[in-house]
Amino acid sequence: MIYYMNASCNTASGASEEGLQDQYLTGHYEGVITGAERLRMYLPLLKDKKVGLVVNQSSLVMGKHLLDTLLELDVAVKAIYSPEHGFRGNADAGDHIDNSVDERTGIPIISLYGDRRKPSVEDFEPVDVLVFDIQDVGVRFYTYVGTLHYVMETAAESGKPLIVLDRPNPNGHYVDGNLLDTAYHSFVGMHPVPIVHGMTIGEYAQMINGEGWLENGEQCELTVIPCQQYDHQTKYVLPVKPSPNLPNLRSVLLYPTLCLFEGTIMSIGRGTDKQFQVLGNPDFAGSFEFTPEPKPGAQNPKLKGEICHGIDFTTLDEDTIRRWRKVDLSYLVDAYHQLKDHDFFIERSFDRLAGTDQLRLQIESGMTAEAIHQSWQDGIAGFKQIRKKYLLYTDFE
Repeated sequence: MIYYMNASCNTASGASEEGLQDQYLTGHYEGVITGAERLRMYLPLLKDKKVGLVVNQSSLVMGKHLLDTLLELDVAVKAIYSPEHGFRGNADAGDHIDNSVDERTGIPIISLYGDRRKPSVEDFEPVDVLVFDIQDVGVRFYTYVGTLHYVMETAAESGKPLIVLDRPNPNGHYVDGNLLDTAYHSFVGMHPVPIVHGMTIGEYAQMINGEGWLENGEQCELTVIPCQQYDHQTKYVLPVKPSPNLPNLRSVLLYPTLCLFEGTIMSIGRGTDKQFQVLGNPDFAGSFEFTPEPKPGAQNPKLKGEICHGIDFTTLDEDTIRRWRKVDLSYLVDAYHQLKDHDFFIERSFDRLAGTDQLRLQIESGMTAEAIHQSWQDGIAGFKQIRKKYLLYTDFE
């Protein structure tokens, strides 16, 4: 059974959110109101229930963690489930994360990025209802969507309802990229969607359910608490970085274009203070230089200690990048032509990120960025028709 909180429930102003404790009303409703901040809509669903939270450092309610907020409101939180980068969001990308206990509250933390990515039915036994509240960035290979999928799957198997507290998508103003070939299904590519899908995490959850993507076509009992004062044209500046190597809005906007370089011999700035805002290699031509060094969130960065030459994207302002409204392949194609004699592609890694081997083969065959981009259009058009069914907010076109 599926429950949808449709955007038609929204009001023009957050002033209608009466009934919340005074401390959650003071000086707030000036911009986007996230699902987590709409306490009046979901607190009744948690009353007298044992609650499990799927959360990380981005799970904030007006600057305070959702866990602390709910405990102050006497909600019985019995378990925390943490994704890649951990509950506090400070682990390196890909780091194995063990189960632990939250030192402040004594609540057990069950890792969903350790020995397994999918929670077991036993993991959900201590709770009656699950709340998912994680800031996504709207890109297929960002792993929080994979965590959402597996949480939904186990929720369906265990008969536990799931509440998704929606958050804006900072890349929600366009759709672009090749569709994933399901033969390349992985945790960095779970579903047949483009690289940039243009959906919030709540809209995406509805798509997972509605398209029958859970195992055996099951559906979980889903409630989405939508944002207010948000649509797909909204420029949303994240109040906290969603993961260690996406430190600001510029990096989030560049991520769809630059993350593909993770499957090449190029560095995208891990181990610097310009993660996903620079691009380089020791053998690349460019006047800009940087040297990756071990840092929190990147203890062993690619090309550690080597002087890389390349491109500094921090010269671009956020609005300029937003106006691209596409995955800009020109940088990838140009870099390949410069370095193709240096084993440019790390094939398995690149093809997993791309969700196909076709992109690599197209570049190796000499296709232009424009021709490759044109080859995506039929798939994008078909996806947009499916996407329309699950939108909660006014679209960008």
